[in-house]
Amino acid sequence: MRRINYDFILILITVVILFLISILCIGGMFYFKWAELQNVTPAIKMAFQEQMNTLLAPFLVALLLTLGLCIPKRLFSPRRLYAFIILLGLTGLGSALVWGWREALLWMLVISAALQAMVLILVVSGRRLKFLCEGYWNRLGSSLVHLGLVLFCLDFFLLSRWDMHLVIFWISAICIFIGMIVTFYAEGMMDKLRRRKELIG
Repeated sequence: MRRINYDFILILITVVILFLISILCIGGMFYFKWAELQNVTPAIKMAFQEQMNTLLAPFLVALLLTLGLCIPKRLFSPRRLYAFIILLGLTGLGSALVWGWREALLWMLVISAALQAMVLILVVSGRRLKFLCEGYWNRLGSSLVHLGLVLFCLDFFLLSRWDMHLVIFWISAICIFIGMIVTFYAEGMMDKLRRRKELIG
């Protein structure tokens, strides 16, 4: 009997969630333009933004859960991973009961971002962590993309803070862009450079 590849399933779920988030965001932008909401009062704009945030929240929670499974497994053994997920969930639930769901999700995103930054540092330093992909550049690219995704989710909670919002947004965009380039092209480019160096030598 074939063993279930949980990494592949997580990737598929993440792709589907990101696709749905993209559809929702693009639809919201088109509706904003079609309804000419740029010409209405600030109160109506804020109401539209709150409505979009409400629609987006379940997808962000789902993405956070998938990232919450994907990121720590680089660092922990399966037994410790389950313990960490339970601890993270209880921490989030406790934060929600004390401060509300928004603050709880924000706190969990901050923890995820810190963990992914740790993963990125370990990958850059050459530590061999648990990845579905092989090769240094693939691991580096994957780490950058994951960090970008976490920061992208975190950015939604900072829309009212324009100073932080723009900084986080561009950092997330740069991480995802560089991560994609590194994942798909860096290893091939390094192989070409290596072969060229061998020919010259």
